[in-house]
Formats: sequence, structure tokens, C-alpha cells
Amino acid sequence: MHSTWTEQWWPVAYLRDLQRNRPNRFTLLARDLVLWWDVSADEWRAFEDVCPHRLVPLSEGRINASGQLECPYHGWSFDGEGHCTRIPQMQESCSPGGRRASCRTLPTASAQGLLFVWSGDPDSANRADLPLVPLLKEEGKGWADGWIVQDTFRDLPMDALTLLENVLDVSHVPFTHHQTVGRRENAAPVEAVISSESWRGFEALWEEGPRRGKLGSQLTQFRAPQLMWHDLDAKGFARILTVVYAVPIRRGECRLFARFPFQFKSALPRVLIGLRPRWLQHIGNHKVLEDDQVFLHWQERVLEAAGGSTEAQRAFYLPTASDRYVAALHRWVNTHGGEPFAGQALPARQGMESLMDRYHSHTVHCRSCSTALIWVRRLQPWCWGLLWISAVLVGLGQLGWLSFLGLGLALLALAMVRRLKRWERGLRVGDGQAPRNHG
Repeated sequence: MHSTWTEQWWPVAYLRDLQRNRPNRFTLLARDLVLWWDVSADEWRAFEDVCPHRLVPLSEGRINASGQLECPYHGWSFDGEGHCTRIPQMQESCSPGGRRASCRTLPTASAQGLLFVWSGDPDSANRADLPLVPLLKEEGKGWADGWIVQDTFRDLPMDALTLLENVLDVSHVPFTHHQTVGRRENAAPVEAVISSESWRGFEALWEEGPRRGKLGSQLTQFRAPQLMWHDLDAKGFARILTVVYAVPIRRGECRLFARFPFQFKSALPRVLIGLRPRWLQHIGNHKVLEDDQVFLHWQERVLEAAGGSTEAQRAFYLPTASDRYVAALHRWVNTHGGEPFAGQALPARQGMESLMDRYHSHTVHCRSCSTALIWVRRLQPWCWGLLWISAVLVGLGQLGWLSFLGLGLALLALAMVRRLKRWERGLRVGDGQAPRNHG
């Protein structure tokens, strides 16, 4: 794999979703990692997810009473530097240390609410090279300059390049996302201009901007190989960024980190957007992501059969200025290192059930959504209990005020059950019904 991909900082998780009391698992560039909180150093650690003893995954272990990572198989313990500090089966007079007893470690850094891991030569890791959005400045536990940031993530059944190609392409929004975040009637020519290109990526300007110019110009930045953002100053309303990190997990799979920073002109939208819980926002985000997911999973296999990114200019027909984003991306790929998993075949095409899975691709890894799912399931029996109580009240009331109270409680309980079941499904699986095809 070319150093374009390996000598990089990659985001692997939002800090708010990581569990400090247990190991966390992630796969980066087909490399299994274990992420864990080193309380003695007050920082996150990343190791290759394999114990040097018998090669079992350390992510199945625990953080022991000493605050160290403990292997689940034989209890070997490792400190934050990867050194083995304890082998329970060894005589106390012997030392557990040594190179062969150590774990392979990767440099980590935390910034803008994300945990980053350096995938290359540890001696080359420089925190000044973290792929950050320069407009966003942290201030305490929030953001400076009035920014409010919503975020989501999901493991997607497509290559990182397929995701980048999709999110850079602004012209698909009115059609693919009709009835979610777009409208077909807003489709118009996109006279994009690539203003600069280099090994670092490219910059593009769409002077008219979305919705036929009603919102203002939009600037697009691609910071190779993993980060892009659209910057839109919506007239009189807000400055809005759409930020995407595309992180390769393995061939045919990537993790999307999406952020939606808003800098509102007035206070009311800030208040309203803050009222919506993160898990409920994520359910809505899933629906938007699933608008594209089915056909992108299909499309990249057709491109693979045509020769992949090296043949994109021939395989695609790109006659309009709106296609300049996609053409620029593939120029960068073919000039600066190629695809990350060149020569590896895509896995078999997945069925609709797998493509619509939300639980394993998101909820189980998201602290907000996994907690919400627990509560949604706990509340349902209470609602059914309330329904039984309401039935008793209706019977005892003999059409008096007690009966009307019971009837009101019954309607409330039924509404709550219906809503809770809808939320439970939204946290587990999508319905596969694209809104664009129903309106």
C-alpha cells in the first residue's frame, strides 16, 4: 500500500463514544486495533489487537484494577507503552518484560472531539499534521466563535473512495435525497471551478451555490486522502459546513464520520437545534445515508469490473461542469498513490437486510444510541402496564370520570408504545424505502 494511505493520521472514533472502562475495537486499513484509556498517562492508546503470547484479540480483555490492558486468555497485562508488566504464570523472581512480550503500539492524538491514530512509521508522527477543519476552534468543552456542531458516523459497505466521490458530488443531492434533504425542483447546472490542485488535494468554488443561488456560494475543500468539507454562507441565516472523513476499514468497507457545524446569525436556531437529542438526530441521519447506500454498493462493483479508478475517466461519462469534483478526485488518486487496496477484489455484494443494518454499523458503537435503545426497550413494558391499568379504570369507572381518565391513559399508552417501537426499529434497521421514490 502506498505511503499516501499508510503515513497518515486517521480518525477512528468520536471521543464521546469511546468507553474508558473497557477496550474498544476498530479496524483501520485492514489492521485490527484495540483502543483503550491509559489512566496513568491520561490519554488514549492504540495497540495492534493481538496478544504477543497466543495471538488472541486484546479487545476481548479488560482494563484491570491497575489501569492496564489485560489479555482475556491468560491475564498478561500491558502498560501504555505496550510493555508486558505481569505474566501470572511466571515465577515472581522472573521479569515479564522483553521485546517479544510487548505489544505493537500506534501513536494517538485527540483533537476537535475525535481520536486520531497514526498508521505509519511511529517516528514520523507529527501532531501538527492532524487533518482538522481550520474553521473549528475548540473552547472548553464546546466550540469557539459561536459554532454548534452535530455529528454522526456509520460503517458503510463501500470503499472510502466511493464515499468521497459521493459526498464531493453536490449535483446528486436534489435527486438522490429528494424528500429528505433535497428537492428535485432545485436541480440546476453546477458551474464548479477547480481553483487549485496538488498532492494535498483540491479546492473548488460553486459561485451560484445550492437551490439555484438562494443560499449563496459554496466552497469545497478536499484534504487528501480522507477529509472534505463544503462551506456555505447561507444568506441571513447561518454559515453551514458539511464535513466528511472517509476512513478505510478494509476493501469494500469504510467508516464515515460526518459533522454539521452551524454558525447561526440569531439565537433561536441554536436553541432549537440543541433540543433534539443526539440519538434522534442519528436516526434521521441514517435515512439520508441510506438514500445512496444501495446503489453505491452496486456502482463500485461495476467500476471495479471496468478497471477501477485508473479507468474512471473512460468508464464514466462526465460531460458537465458538475462532474469536475469527481474527475478531480480520480486525478488525485491516479497521480498520488492509487487506491488503498489496489489488487484486492471487492467482497460479494450484500443483500438488502445487511445494507439496511443500523445496529452493527452504528448503534452498538454509539454511546448515545446504545443508551437510547436500552431505555426504549425498558419503557415498553411500562407502557403495556399503563394500558392494563387504564383498562381497569375504564371498567371501575362505569362511564364516570374514572372511565374517562382510563380512556385518556389508554390513548397515551398506545401512542407511547407506537412511538417507542418506531424508535427501536430506527435504532436497529432501515426500511430500504427511499423517500425519493414515493413523492
